[in-house]
Amino acid sequence: MAGKPSNRNRNVVRNASTRPKKPYWIFIVIAVVGASILGWAMTRKPVASEAAPVVPPDTATAGPPQPHVTGKADAPVKIEEFADFECPACGRFATITEPDVQKRIVDAGLASFSYYDFPLPQHRNSQAASNAASCADEQGKFWPMHDQLFGGQDKWSTEATDNPKPIFESYAAAIGLDAAKFASCFDAKKYQKRIDANLAEGLRRHVNSTPTFMIGGKTYPAALSYDELKAIVDSAAKK
Repeated sequence: MAGKPSNRNRNVVRNASTRPKKPYWIFIVIAVVGASILGWAMTRKPVASEAAPVVPPDTATAGPPQPHVTGKADAPVKIEEFADFECPACGRFATITEPDVQKRIVDAGLASFSYYDFPLPQHRNSQAASNAASCADEQGKFWPMHDQLFGGQDKWSTEATDNPKPIFESYAAAIGLDAAKFASCFDAKKYQKRIDANLAEGLRRHVNSTPTFMIGGKTYPAALSYDELKAIVDSAAKK
């Protein structure tokens, strides 16, 4: 009969209705994920491996070190610190322990304190921070800049910015530096040789981490508490 489908035709209709539909949602998910990855790749910050390699200074030709020193020149003990302005452990020492060291040890005449630049290659903004500190030293404000840099480490570090100069300029203004003179010094990297010489001195003395302290002929490759440092200074003074 014309209006009644054959058994074969009924099978065709049934198979067509039960055939799995094309998984269009899979293509949608792939497109969304692909767009997200592309956006991340276009906006992410370069990782350290993409930065230009840092070539350490030649220890034989870098010249004599020029640390930044506070305290009496004839103090019986010398505290020498090799530090990186971007190093978190150095920052904790500078902000938590060092104020007590300055007041109760250095100002009391028990020891002098010397800071040697030792910028680590993985900290891409550390060289610029040492540059800023040396330019502040040119105007007699190394230690105020030292305190600003360590206190605001999270604002200008490699993870925070690719251009730390405006932040350093704000620190220069906060401590009363001549802005034009500071900017000129910073842009010219006027004290790069001094930074290299301090780093080379650390390499000559086998420094391989920051902070590293040298007191009384002994090396202490870790951040020290006030009590630990005071005991070391007292022991060195007796010798």
